[in-house]
Amino acid sequence: MESQLVYADLNLPRDSGIERSSPPSLLQMIFIRQNTSVEKTSVDAQENRKEATERPILLTCPMHWQQIREKCLYFSETSKPWNDSLADCSTRESSLLLIQDQEELRLMQNLINKDGILFWIGLNFTLSGKSWKWINGSFLNSNILPIFGDAREDCCVYISKTQCISDYCAAKNRWICQKELKPVRNKGIYSSN
Repeated sequence: MESQLVYADLNLPRDSGIERSSPPSLLQMIFIRQNTSVEKTSVDAQENRKEATERPILLTCPMHWQQIREKCLYFSETSKPWNDSLADCSTRESSLLLIQDQEELRLMQNLINKDGILFWIGLNFTLSGKSWKWINGSFLNSNILPIFGDAREDCCVYISKTQCISDYCAAKNRWICQKELKPVRNKGIYSSN
């Protein structure tokens, strides 16, 4: 580490016991020099500790969940109506699957092992808007996700290995829940020794 020499004029009162005309002793100079060096080392150590303790780390998915892209996915083993599936995801602190693009749809369909297994996703038909709406409030872009079947009241969407299909929300299917993977900062303090 680089050492710095600090010069200082000491203006001491007459009654301090030290004569103004006497030069500072070597001991006083060393103390000033060491003190500056210690302060700089302390600042450097604090900055290094801050960098080391605030590095982002990714969360891992909970047990029985799979990681795809930045999502953790839970594939149910039982069948329920769409509303019950929505509630189950909520109890797992997640939501029904929202598909962002055709690549994500392809990835999801590749995870479905067998033909004939159907999974609810977070998409249903709203009569007020007369369109398909995701549970996050956005509307479906049919170029990304073509839906086969009727578009009518009380219809929800499930995916199979090959397509996206409309069915009555009261029908019983499996479902897919999702959680987003988010970076968190580790606030632990590490020893610099």
